Amino acid sequence: MRSEYDFPEGVRGKHHRAMEAGYTITIHNADGTKVTKEVMPKEGVVILEPDVRSYFQDSESVNAILRALIKLIPSEKNQVIMQG
Repeated sequence: MRSEYDFPEGVRGKHHRAMEAGYTITIHNADGTKVTKEVMPKEGVVILEPDVRSYFQDSESVNAILRALIKLIPSEKNQVIMQG
């Protein structure tokens, strides 16, 4: 952030929960018309909390950790994966 930005009363993640549920964007064109779009998270999207997000740089790092954890969960499916 630039040094001239001043957000002493700002709250990080203030709109986080609302964004997870989807949101509406209204674009006001110069000619006076408006375009409204409904934006919903794509199926399968996982939202990480800010404290968790700080440990991961990208999707690949999240998936690598989750795969390592999956191997620790005892189940028939994991036994098949580990044998095959």
